[in-house]
Amino acid sequence: MFARRPQVQERMTSQIADALVEILQPAGVIVIIECEHLCMSMRGVRKTEARTITSAVRGKLRDPATRAEAISLITSR
Repeated sequence: MFARRPQVQERMTSQIADALVEILQPAGVIVIIECEHLCMSMRGVRKTEARTITSAVRGKLRDPATRAEAISLITSR
């Protein structure tokens, strides 16, 4: 479990990537998390549907060309 209470999205993204590498031992991992932050939509900025995207890249996916290809495949949904 990565979060029992509120936590920083960037840290959680990295923790998930690190866990995948440790458990699965793949050649590469990319984790992309998109979240709606209620703190931005309900108070402060009051921007509706305020979303933040974070990513963590490990292993062979650190290569810029490989990373670009992986992100292209993910976002072509």
